[in-house]
Amino acid sequence: MSFIGLYEKATPKQIDWWQRLNFTKQLGFDFIEMSIDETDERLARLDWTKEERKQIVDAIYETEVKILSICLSGHRRYPFGSKDIQKRKVAMTIMKKAIDLASDLGIRTIQLAGYDVYYEEKTMSSREYFIENLKEAVSFAAAKGIVLSIEIMDDPFINSISKYLNIKAQIPSPYLQVYPDVGNLSAWLENDPGYELEKGIREISQIHLKDTLAVTGDFPGKFKEVPFGTGCVDFDGCLQTLKRLDYNGPFVIEMWSETSACPEAEIEKAKRFLIPKLKEAGYIE
Repeated sequence: MSFIGLYEKATPKQIDWWQRLNFTKQLGFDFIEMSIDETDERLARLDWTKEERKQIVDAIYETEVKILSICLSGHRRYPFGSKDIQKRKVAMTIMKKAIDLASDLGIRTIQLAGYDVYYEEKTMSSREYFIENLKEAVSFAAAKGIVLSIEIMDDPFINSISKYLNIKAQIPSPYLQVYPDVGNLSAWLENDPGYELEKGIREISQIHLKDTLAVTGDFPGKFKEVPFGTGCVDFDGCLQTLKRLDYNGPFVIEMWSETSACPEAEIEKAKRFLIPKLKEAGYIE
C-alpha cells in the first residue's frame, strides 16, 4: 500500500510543527510535505538552529508522522537560470541549506520547481544557467543521499515528463528524478498524460494529486485551488496507468486551505473524492 501525504499549505498556518504533524495524523494521512516557498517567513526555515531541528525530529517520533518531502519553490524568487549572478548565488545557497535541512530531518526528497526563471524573460542563457546550477545541486544532494525531483510545472519550460527527460539526459544521476503533478501534466493539451507517465515511470519519485483547468488558446489555465472533480484531470485513468506501471511511491494531496475557516472540512471533502479512486486503483485498502 502506498503512503498518502498532505501538503503543508492545506494545514492551518499558525500552528507549531507538533500540532501540524498531529493534525495530519488525525485526518488519516501518513506524512506531510513541507513548504519552503519564496516568502521570507518560510525561507527562514533554512536557518533553523540545531535545537529547532531537534524539536521537529522529536515531534516526528512522538506523532509517528514523517516529513517525507520538501516542496522547495523558493527558487521562483531566486532562480537557477537568472541573468543576475547574485540571484544565482543565492539560489545555490538556498539549495545547499535545503539539502542540509532535509538530511537533518530525515527527509528523502526535495521537489524543485521546473522553472529556469519565473519573473524574468526566458532565454537560451537562462536554460544553460539552469542546467549548470542544477548539475551542481545534484552533486551536493547525492553526497547526502537526498533526491532532487523536478516538478512538472504550470510553465512551458518543463511542463511535461518528456521535457524533464531532455534535462535528465544532461545530468544522468540517480539523485535527479521527476515529480509529476497530475494536474499540471493534464492541463497542457499537447500532453498525453498516459504516454507521459509511461515514458517517465523509471524516474518518478512522488506524485502530486491536484485538479486543474486546461490551458487553451484564449485561457491561461488554472493551476491552483480548483476543487477536485471540477477540472480536467482524469484521476481514474492516471491512477490506473500508474498501477499498471507498478508505481508504488508516495502520493501527496496538494491543497491550499491554510487560511480557511475550517481546513478540516475542505480536506475531508478532497478525501471523499480521492480515497475511493485510490482504493479502486489498488493503492489503499
